[in-house]
Amino acid sequence: MTTQLSPEQTESNYLARIESLVGEIIQHGGFELKSSVRKSDASGEGPDSAEIVVNFEGPDSDLLLEKNAALLDALEYVVLKAVHVDDELYGRISFDCDGWRQVRAEELKLTALMAAKQAIETGSPFHLTPMNSRERRIVHLALKDEPTVSTMSEGSGPARKVVIYPATPPS
Repeated sequence: MTTQLSPEQTESNYLARIESLVGEIIQHGGFELKSSVRKSDASGEGPDSAEIVVNFEGPDSDLLLEKNAALLDALEYVVLKAVHVDDELYGRISFDCDGWRQVRAEELKLTALMAAKQAIETGSPFHLTPMNSRERRIVHLALKDEPTVSTMSEGSGPARKVVIYPATPPS
């Protein structure tokens, strides 16, 4: 007879496995980092909020944040794939380091607004640099209520980027 786990038990099981694997990676990688897994205090309303945050801090934090947090993103991807996190839970977990995700989200929103302004003024599409799906989503949501522009993701894989189109040519 198989016992069905409740969603809370399943989530706790995943989180324990994530915490264990992250600890092993930190130890075997020789990183001077501490990690913690916690429920987010964010409302869950924003595009950059996650319900569960795996946070890192310590002397090697800068290593995780170099090149727009490429190592942090890679660590998140590898750990969540290795633990076989269900698709339903996958988008609700985020890895962060020293509040970098919130700073990056605000930076992306500001970039989106400035790019939209330029697209409107020039009448030409504005191509942002390639970014991951989470960052593209932040840009799309930052401009979703802006009637003077529309956004579209173009490209594939790591070259996928957001293009901001003016709704009408300049007068």
